[in-house]
Amino acid sequence: MSFFKKIFNKDKKEDLNEGLEKTKSSFFNKLSKAVAGKSKVDAEVLDDLEEVLISSDVGVATTIKIIDRIEERVAQDKYLGTDELNSILREEIAKLLAENEQNIDHDENKKPYVIMVVGVNGVGKTTTIGKLATLFKNQGLSVVLGAADTFRAAAVEQLDIWSQRVGVPIVKQKMGSDPASVAYDTIQSAVKQNADVVLIDTAGRLHNKVNLMNELTKIKRVMQKVVDHAPNEVLLVLDGSTGQNAFEQAKQFTAATEVTSLAVTKLDGTAKGGVVIGISDQFKVPVKYIGIGEKATDLQLFDKTEFVDSFFKS
Repeated sequence: MSFFKKIFNKDKKEDLNEGLEKTKSSFFNKLSKAVAGKSKVDAEVLDDLEEVLISSDVGVATTIKIIDRIEERVAQDKYLGTDELNSILREEIAKLLAENEQNIDHDENKKPYVIMVVGVNGVGKTTTIGKLATLFKNQGLSVVLGAADTFRAAAVEQLDIWSQRVGVPIVKQKMGSDPASVAYDTIQSAVKQNADVVLIDTAGRLHNKVNLMNELTKIKRVMQKVVDHAPNEVLLVLDGSTGQNAFEQAKQFTAATEVTSLAVTKLDGTAKGGVVIGISDQFKVPVKYIGIGEKATDLQLFDKTEFVDSFFKS
């Protein structure tokens, strides 16, 4: 059984369309101005397109990659009309996202499936864990939460509220406890309960990368004393509304630990959704979840085809 189900019914699709509306409106308003009065994709249009992509938080390196690919197509086709630009952009962005896609599936022989969640405070990390717990429980899976962010009382309290709301057990200790000790107890508890999924919250302090690296390494090592495959996944949560700051956070965390997947939150309240494209491309880590609203069900499994379709939907 794979518990990562990409279910895109009509309601999910409408939520995605709505969640990306601000990004889409901003991007296409800029694009319309860039090609106004032009019939052919030429050097000037490409310069303007480059500016549109960068100002939409796609990132400089990814923007250059997209522009280079479109330049190649212009050279091959000799003449490309500006009316074709949307479909070409759509194709190239879809290709970029596909290049970073990988399937992370549950191995039934390796229970529990352990997800260690990392990210700075304020990005929606604890909320994302609560939403993930909801997603898994709705699929009939048993979930255990581990409150290993012991440096912030609010983080433990917030996770406790989510455990009550979703109806899943939580393992916690007093504030200031050793995070690795909490993680150890959580895995032990999950094994005893024969739980399907474990979600471990961790502290998000970037001011000292060495300490962060040491702490995350210790948590991993201690969890492996109980189950040797832990963690199955290291999920980095990024706030999409921060744009370029999210790139910097991704850079710091990928340097501090081996990040295997990304969750980009708060996309509904921002015009900076282009950050999903750039971060996926630059860090070669697949975007697995996107947050497009406040409701517990507003965390969606990222589907590149549906994302691109909603982004370019007229």
